[in-house]
Amino acid sequence: MSEWTIGVIGGSGLYAVDGLENVQEIAVESPFGEPSAPLVMGEMAGHRFVFLPRHGKGHRLTPTEVNARANIDALKRAGCTDIVAISAIGSLQEELPPGQFVIVDQFIDRTRQRASTFFTSGMVAHVSMADPVCPRLSDMVAGASEEAGANVAKGGTYLAMEGPQFSSRAESHLYRSWGADVIGMTAMPEAKLAREAELPYALVGMVTDYDCWREHEAPVEVEAVIAQMNANATKARAMLQALAASLPDKRDASPIDTCLDYALITSPEARDPALLAKLDAVMGRIHKKG
Repeated sequence: MSEWTIGVIGGSGLYAVDGLENVQEIAVESPFGEPSAPLVMGEMAGHRFVFLPRHGKGHRLTPTEVNARANIDALKRAGCTDIVAISAIGSLQEELPPGQFVIVDQFIDRTRQRASTFFTSGMVAHVSMADPVCPRLSDMVAGASEEAGANVAKGGTYLAMEGPQFSSRAESHLYRSWGADVIGMTAMPEAKLAREAELPYALVGMVTDYDCWREHEAPVEVEAVIAQMNANATKARAMLQALAASLPDKRDASPIDTCLDYALITSPEARDPALLAKLDAVMGRIHKKG
């Protein structure tokens, strides 16, 4: 078995992974609440994969209800070394049509109601989000997406909105004026929490619609989104198989693996033991160092 354990967070339309062997479903308890679903663990091309449907089985959770802290904590507890997140997105740019895959490299966070950090009173940390995705993993999923037959845009800014409603036309035009390329409801605070957990993160955005900025067209509706989503999901499953086939057995260290070394600010004597106990997975590497 290789040194990689890839956590896959499946978004709208992607509720299973094809090609997994030795599959087992495991319920992982998190001190941050209940994850979206039990983890599905298996092997593909000699690498471990751990799958988690972001919205739960049957898509029962709204974007706001997704417990991103519990999800990331559970994936860390399951031994994941890296996370590939897959999300349905709307396009804010003409050149990113429905069906396009976008390997996101920047975010604008407009969510308002979600717990966005593991580090609260008693253990404060400030991780850098200047470059919020892992370039190595992003390059890998871009190549795998192309091999799966997707049209791929490498790089793009994702506007994360609260939802669950779609944008107003005024909002859609505003986000375009900010330089956002795509829009979605789930990548934040997920990407922030992955960084706090020292997990390299890549996001594959699958365009389903043009949001509502194209005023000569009807606004986005769920039925059209679902139809495009299902077509995208077929390529997303093929992308994961291509990714598995391309991963080397050896996983070289990433700077993200140790980013908490430069982020913890609370002095040791002021740290809350109860919070530290909850952070036993997120800060597991540092706990082991003593």
